[in-house]
Amino acid sequence: MATFDKIEILFIASAFLFQLILIAHFALRKWRFDLAIRYGPSVYALSVPAAVISSIILLGGRAWYWGLSGLIYLSWAVFGYYIEYIKEIEWRNSLHWPVMGPYVVLYLATVMFYWWPLALIYKPLWYVYGVLFLTSTILNISSHRRKVALTT
Repeated sequence: MATFDKIEILFIASAFLFQLILIAHFALRKWRFDLAIRYGPSVYALSVPAAVISSIILLGGRAWYWGLSGLIYLSWAVFGYYIEYIKEIEWRNSLHWPVMGPYVVLYLATVMFYWWPLALIYKPLWYVYGVLFLTSTILNISSHRRKVALTT
């Protein structure tokens, strides 16, 4: 059994919490769209504690890539909240590329910088996270298709 130091535990917990939040949000968006829209800003708001955790990890002496995930998450959340809730730009169904490009890049960068360091900590965690990422991706894509089908 692997043993982890406090910084590793903090990173592991934040990485898995992020993915579990996405799974819950995408499942809501797929099956209870009204609730997903109502609580959607919470997914973005959780980027603030994630950024704090990333700062703690960086101040704990870890390499830059250990702390990047929460900071990118914060960038993605600020951008997403601004686009979706302040400007109210509908970019998903009409594929508005000037929004979609940065949004998807920031989202995937967040996921990857949570995922990759897990392999350095304990390889089985990397595999489990991969399964969670696949689950969230399937829910994410299928929830968009359902919304498109409802609007046409």
